[in-house]
Formats: sequence, structure tokens, C-alpha cells
Amino acid sequence: MLDTLTAFAPAAPAERPEPTPAQMAACLTRMLDEIDYGMLLVGADQQLHYANHAARHELDGDHPLQLTGRTLRALSPQDAAPLQDALAAAQRGLRRLVTLGTGAHRVGISVVPLPENAAERAVGQGPLTLLVLGKRQVCEQLSVHGFARSVNLTPAETRVLELLCGGVRPTAIARQQNVAVSTVRTQIGSIRAKTGAASIAELVRQVAVLPPLVGALRGHWAAGTAGAR
Repeated sequence: MLDTLTAFAPAAPAERPEPTPAQMAACLTRMLDEIDYGMLLVGADQQLHYANHAARHELDGDHPLQLTGRTLRALSPQDAAPLQDALAAAQRGLRRLVTLGTGAHRVGISVVPLPENAAERAVGQGPLTLLVLGKRQVCEQLSVHGFARSVNLTPAETRVLELLCGGVRPTAIARQQNVAVSTVRTQIGSIRAKTGAASIAELVRQVAVLPPLVGALRGHWAAGTAGAR
């Protein structure tokens, strides 16, 4: 009887093989490309080892950091020393937060040392350093538009939200949109009702703390970047 029951028992699920290092590296690369913060991996010689999708998009002609071939450098001579000092400190295991650029292009950059592994020691490569690029504006346009779609804002309300996140006051929004201030205040009231925000500050905060994930428009974004090269 026991033999009969055993014959009809469901088979134990087969154990899946552990992913190989190459498979894990491919998965991690795809994962990092979905994060809307630029991340760079550089060596002691400022040679780039890896840049995620956001970083490749961020390093445009106005960004305080530039790539010359595979070498990371500061755009402005006055930023060269702070960048080199932070990277040198990372080689000693010290974290740094540096601010590079000026005006609208001013960016905070977190410089994080990564522990050296056995393979890197074996080839004398030295420890790698992670650079996380800060945002050049509080609320990215893709984040605003994604949030607007999620709460069913109208196109006019989306534009108002975008301007509010950029620090523009309602009176200035009215002038830019060529409408009455009362119209803008009505739109803000509608946005607050749809989002449950108690104030404009709370409304902006809702967008500012969204998860840093790239938007659905990334395909068009990447195509535009590729076409510019």
C-alpha cells in the first residue's frame, strides 16, 4: 500500500542551480539601470569601470563631471582638486560628499569606497570607488509626469504641479500660463484633492520622495541620447 501511495505522490521540485557570477552580474546591471540616480564605478586612476543608464544620460555637456574616453574628470578646473581629493580619500577607505559645478548645474556627489576583493588584489587593480550623482533639480520631469498619471491629473494640472515642484509661486505660474491666479488656485485645489496633500509643501514632498526608478519613457529617452551621439 505504501508503495502505491509513493508512486502517485507529486515529485519533489528539482533544485535550481545557483546562478553563475556572470548571470548575477547581468542581473545586477539590469537592476542598476532601473534606478534613477546616476552611479559610476571608477578605479584609482579615475578610469571608468561601469556607468548605469542614468549616469550615461546625466553626463551631458553641462554636467560638472565629464568622460574623456574612459577617464572621469571635472569639467571646471576649480573642481579638479576636490574631485581628486575625494577619490584619493576613497582609496584610504574614507567616504566624502563633494559639491561640484555652479548655479543650476551644481551637483552633490557621494564618493563611496568599496572593499577590495581577492580578485582585485590578485591583479593589483586596487579598490574601486562608487560615485552616486545627486539631482540637479528637486523633482525630475519624468517623476512628476509619472506621479501625475498615477493620480489622474489633467495636462493643465500636471504643468502646474511641475512648476510648483520647480519652486514657482502660484502668481508666477498664472503669469507664465496667461491665466488668472484664481484659475491656478483652483487647479492646485484639485491637485490637492486628488493627492490628499494638505498643502503645497506636502504636495511637493510627495513627488520628491518617490522611489528613484526610471520612468516608462526611458526607451524614448535612450533613443534620443543615442541619436545625439
